[in-house]
Amino acid sequence: MTEALKVGMTHELQHTTTPEMSARRVYPHVPDVYATRAMVGHIEEVCADMVRPQLAEGQQTVGIGMQFKHMAATPLGMRVRFKAKLTAVEGKKLTFEVEGFDDVDKIGEATHQRFIIDADKFNQRVAQKAQKAAS
Repeated sequence: MTEALKVGMTHELQHTTTPEMSARRVYPHVPDVYATRAMVGHIEEVCADMVRPQLAEGQQTVGIGMQFKHMAATPLGMRVRFKAKLTAVEGKKLTFEVEGFDDVDKIGEATHQRFIIDADKFNQRVAQKAQKAAS
């Protein structure tokens, strides 16, 4: 599990922004640009994708924290690219530094933490919580 995860590992992903990634999908009275919520999702994606091949069968990661800055607007249709670096492994807690860029500017940066979970146990707890809420 965490033995294969080494501080200094890096990973990159890129996407072309689409109308589904627009800030206006959340609230109609904002600019029609790449949304903060989409950027946060892409930050989570690049980190989770980096560690996935290193996890044991039945393990996944969940996000547990993020300090984040959205620094520049990106027009829809432009590419965005995220570069993540694993900066700490503390048992099952993983910390990443991530930078985001579009074709022109640095658009964001974040420190993101993820936690390694046993997917079956996690899903059982979530199902129990849903059942408790329904009763």
